[in-house]
Amino acid sequence: MVIREILGTVALATRTEDPVTYVIAEPCVDLKDKACIEECPVDCIYEGQRMLYIQPDECVDCGACEPVCPVEAIYYEDDVPVEWTAYTAANVEFFEGIGSPGGASKIGLVEKDHPIVTALGPQQGEGH
Repeated sequence: MVIREILGTVALATRTEDPVTYVIAEPCVDLKDKACIEECPVDCIYEGQRMLYIQPDECVDCGACEPVCPVEAIYYEDDVPVEWTAYTAANVEFFEGIGSPGGASKIGLVEKDHPIVTALGPQQGEGH
């Protein structure tokens, strides 16, 4: 009986839910201020051609990036404004084919963007 209780406790302790993470949304497009990169303690914010993306498997949900974003483009996944909810999937799908490299500084600029970003016309930060 004691062994079954211990095994049940171990099973509960190792069961994980889908990770909830931070998301970078449209205000970042063509701006890429990068203050968030400097604040991120785990180096999980990657640079695409036109915006930055958070690698959801590497993000530890510390929230350090959110308050330093000058254009308020970073949101906790559950708090992304309705008009930008597609960016939740974009931050995940951007990493298809890249995976989880274990740190943005290892790979530098990723010369692509998610299709939702490439379909946009010039944004507020172009030229900065």
